[in-house]
Amino acid sequence: MYARGVELPRDYNMAVELLDHHPVDRLAVIDDDGRHTYGWLAERARRAAGALRELGVQPEQRVALCMLDTVEFPAAFLGAIRMGAVPVLLNTLLTPDDYRYLLRDSRACALIVSDALATKLAPAIADAPALHAVAVARSSLGGEAGAYPRWEALVEAGPSLEEPAQTTRDDVAFWLYSSGSTGKPKGAMHLQGSAIQTAELYAKPILGITGDDVVYSAAKLFFAYGLGNSLTFPFAVGACAVLLAERPTPAAVMRTFAAHRPTIFCGVPTLFAQLLADHGLGRQEGLRVSTSAGEALPRHIGEQWRERVGSDILDGIGSTEMLHIFLSNRPGDIAYGTTGQPVPGYELELRADGGGLAADGEEGSLWVNGPTACVGYWADRERSLATFHGPWTRTGDRYIRDAAGRWTYCGRADDMLKVGGIWVSPFEVESALAAHPAVLEAAVVGHEDADGLTKPKAFVVGKPGQTVAVEELKAFVKATLAPFKYPRWIEQVAELPKTATGKIQRFKLRGR
Repeated sequence: MYARGVELPRDYNMAVELLDHHPVDRLAVIDDDGRHTYGWLAERARRAAGALRELGVQPEQRVALCMLDTVEFPAAFLGAIRMGAVPVLLNTLLTPDDYRYLLRDSRACALIVSDALATKLAPAIADAPALHAVAVARSSLGGEAGAYPRWEALVEAGPSLEEPAQTTRDDVAFWLYSSGSTGKPKGAMHLQGSAIQTAELYAKPILGITGDDVVYSAAKLFFAYGLGNSLTFPFAVGACAVLLAERPTPAAVMRTFAAHRPTIFCGVPTLFAQLLADHGLGRQEGLRVSTSAGEALPRHIGEQWRERVGSDILDGIGSTEMLHIFLSNRPGDIAYGTTGQPVPGYELELRADGGGLAADGEEGSLWVNGPTACVGYWADRERSLATFHGPWTRTGDRYIRDAAGRWTYCGRADDMLKVGGIWVSPFEVESALAAHPAVLEAAVVGHEDADGLTKPKAFVVGKPGQTVAVEELKAFVKATLAPFKYPRWIEQVAELPKTATGKIQRFKLRGR
């Protein structure tokens, strides 16, 4: 049975839902340029819609957005949706070859790109036959527009589109490209009605978000987790979002805490670990809750954060395909080291390797049924069929559920190791390594020994000023886990390869 979530009318436009029902003088966004009200942002989105129409964009055509986190991002994104176009969000951290692939794959007819990124995208723009319009948006990081028009000038000169497109809740509203942890990125097509479901099912009942909240997400707007945190959730209730164009370094996060005192902070495990390591992090008055996604949050990080900061991290799991978090801890019911329990409105199953459902205490593959699933991958039938099965989505994650109904992450299906005939979760070994006081983070992959047998190999990043002793680390893990799980080889590295969502790219480590 299909999990439907909150009932929506058939005639529905996501941009109208998120922008047209708030007091015009209410604060919506704080960015590097200042403070912007809902009235200003709603008019900006209407003018962005008009500017896209003047550029020749038609309803249902795709508009690529490669933009840093400024107020122009939500204005362009919701403006495109308002006029019935389909914004395609591009990761701002990619290479020119990546952008060439994404522009050609999406067949976007228009592109809005931040000035700091325009030069990097120039080769891809020249090799995108469907692209007929490009505009450059200003950012605090700076950059030249070159031969392209300035987006702000087009918006300010263009007409205001008062009447939204006559879309339905089941029309495609926007695309999100998967992070590409393996293979080429996949264009996940999301519906007009999906985003508000994430707010109704997760943000309101789990986060308890209200119009009084100030939300700061270190995770950027261009991918699913950040889009919900910084756009859907605050705009669904009339809260304020803090947007920063720069990278979310620990120093930038600490400045943001001091300047804007967010009540909700959204990060990833690596960032929480970095903030705890050596950045003068203390109690944050007013910060009532944080969220973590991308990778499972190790127990010790959650416990240290609560002790140091004075509030909890809600660890959860979502995906590009499901748009946001569907399994999560919640305030007053937190078990660090687990991902909590299913978010009401989603149905989860743990499927055993031999068929049927896994019993409590038995590891299996996580499948989810919910109203926020994308309708498939663009132009990729094979991978669509492998992932989407009627109302069910195969996540590719491995979990164990205990008798209390709490779910514990074991790793990705393609990352699992078989050591001596027994399955080993890389995440379990990584968590044990990261609990050592000298280790900031760790990644574990399979490596063949001299006999051609697979054993765990670890890559570790040390904390600033700390020396990582290999034999000491091995003994530390042996004392924590079953002896066969300890890493036979440990290599210290400066950093771990990750996707934009913070997921460790273990396939790159396997290839070293």
